[in-house]
Amino acid sequence: MKATESMRRDWDERARRNAFFYIASWCGDWKEESFFESGEADYLRLVEPVLKELGFAPEGKTMAELGCGAGRMTRAFALRFGSVAALDISEEMQARAKGYLEDFQNIRWVLTDGATLSGLETGLVDFVFSYLVLQHYPTAELVAGSIREMLRVLRPGGVFLFQFNGSSRPTMNWRGRTLCSVLDGLSSAGFKGLAKRLAKLSKIDPETVGATWRGAALGAEEVERIVRNAGGVPSGFYGTDTPIAWCFGGRAARETA
Repeated sequence: MKATESMRRDWDERARRNAFFYIASWCGDWKEESFFESGEADYLRLVEPVLKELGFAPEGKTMAELGCGAGRMTRAFALRFGSVAALDISEEMQARAKGYLEDFQNIRWVLTDGATLSGLETGLVDFVFSYLVLQHYPTAELVAGSIREMLRVLRPGGVFLFQFNGSSRPTMNWRGRTLCSVLDGLSSAGFKGLAKRLAKLSKIDPETVGATWRGAALGAEEVERIVRNAGGVPSGFYGTDTPIAWCFGGRAARETA
């Protein structure tokens, strides 16, 4: 099975089981109100300061959110931007987001193939954003491709902010890494049911088994190279060499004669 097909299957399953938790796993008992309040809080904490630093005002502008999930932050974007393209690989996740945000007329829902943003035209949006998404991509090639695609859909002079896994350090001890490696191997070999049962016996969430939960990491230097080669100009990084690393900046403006 292709990596992108596995991603869609796994995130559809996670949406059916508990969409709120698998989008924002730091809380196990989200309610609808608190879930969307957390998205508003993250907009104010993570997005607004960067947009101010970049001198970017969202009013009347267009934006794309890669990995909208059930719409946790999509609502905050739709309240501020003129139009929002909400992209996700999971139809199940998007179905939930559409239901929660049905009153918003400025959201365009785009189902992606996990490798490209083919549903969006080149140079379409003023701002592109992604959070808690690229860290789950199973290969560095898919992460790099998505970064290039985010830059492709950005207008010249537009701005970007995205999070990635920049950590080169293990996030668990050797026993945990060994067990997860065995479970992921069973899942990849076609024994996902067995892997899930063993995970449950080991007190590991069965829905985190597989490469589409523990994704590939890229260093800040590699991300900067990808961004620049795609026509982007990084303004800065923060959280480098951690699982929650960020890159922000803009797309180079067109040269004038």
